[in-house]
Amino acid sequence: MKRSSSVHPAGKPNMEESWQTIAEFAVPSEPGNERRAMEMVAGAVKGLGVPDSRFENLKTAVAEASLNAMEHGNQYNAELEVSIRVSSTPRMLSIQITDSGGDPAFMQEPGTPDLDAKLAGLQSPRGWGIFLIKNMVDEIRFNVDETHHTIELIMHLDENPSAPREG
Repeated sequence: MKRSSSVHPAGKPNMEESWQTIAEFAVPSEPGNERRAMEMVAGAVKGLGVPDSRFENLKTAVAEASLNAMEHGNQYNAELEVSIRVSSTPRMLSIQITDSGGDPAFMQEPGTPDLDAKLAGLQSPRGWGIFLIKNMVDEIRFNVDETHHTIELIMHLDENPSAPREG
């Protein structure tokens, strides 16, 4: 198991926290493997004390982000894997989900979906993924380079789950 200290998972120094890599794994970009990714992450974070309601939110966010990476980033090419890194500090949890690239616009945060416009056919029925993820975790961060997309899901472990989140 790879360990890191005093470096934020996205590679930015963070003097306040010492990040520990809990797990790293990859899944082929095949339909249904988002559930496999979700269960692997759930197993990795089970002992961290995430309250049940927040735990279910995290699982949903991981499944949706993994599905997006497989579909949009890797075009469901089973030869391309989605890589997942789970890191934590005593107060925070980070899940990084990385695909092999594609359209950089995919990683841009869309506006709030308009249900009425979608039902009226004025907007695509798609486009709920990032909105859903954003409302399931405390923060999302995007990183795009020449060959990869990474979405990082951040959950504050010491936060009151009933307190409103910024976003």
